[in-house]
Amino acid sequence: MTAPAVRRATYDDVLRAPANTIAEVIYGTLYTHARPAVPHASASSHLGSLITGPFRFGTGGPGGWILLDEPELHLGSEPDILVPDLAGWHRDRLAGLPRERPWTAVAPDWICEVLSPSTQAIDRGLKLEIYLREQVRHVWLIDPINLILEIYRHDGPLWHRVAGYTGNVTVRAEPFDAIELPLQWLWEP
Repeated sequence: MTAPAVRRATYDDVLRAPANTIAEVIYGTLYTHARPAVPHASASSHLGSLITGPFRFGTGGPGGWILLDEPELHLGSEPDILVPDLAGWHRDRLAGLPRERPWTAVAPDWICEVLSPSTQAIDRGLKLEIYLREQVRHVWLIDPINLILEIYRHDGPLWHRVAGYTGNVTVRAEPFDAIELPLQWLWEP
């Protein structure tokens, strides 16, 4: 007797997921998780607020980036369907982005995942593998409970851990090192 064939999850599975969840397809498996708790949402929102002025609009910084909250990414040939907390592209890489669809197949230049107990293993494991495969240049992992920011740079076949910061320090963190980033603002509700 042979085992039944396992069906790969598809975009239709993502579209059928309950409205109050985030649905992703990773290596053919559907993963769903609840909307983030307050510490998670706060860190993501505050980080977006801090970098948008200087890097999106050029207010006190170089500009030239497109920054999105929870973009839907379709990466690879299957594809893997991922929803990072924040993502950024150098503006010239998204110049021809079709505006009529709710997702992009262009891998970001930077991704931020805010870790929570329910998503940490996937964020650190499977998703980092896919981001490396797709040559995302930088990944930030933020742990709002333990007050940690980790910065990784794509370096050939491996991630290179560039820096790790803990607590209420002010940092210059690549690729946004043109400004000082006060981490205590990420931890406040």
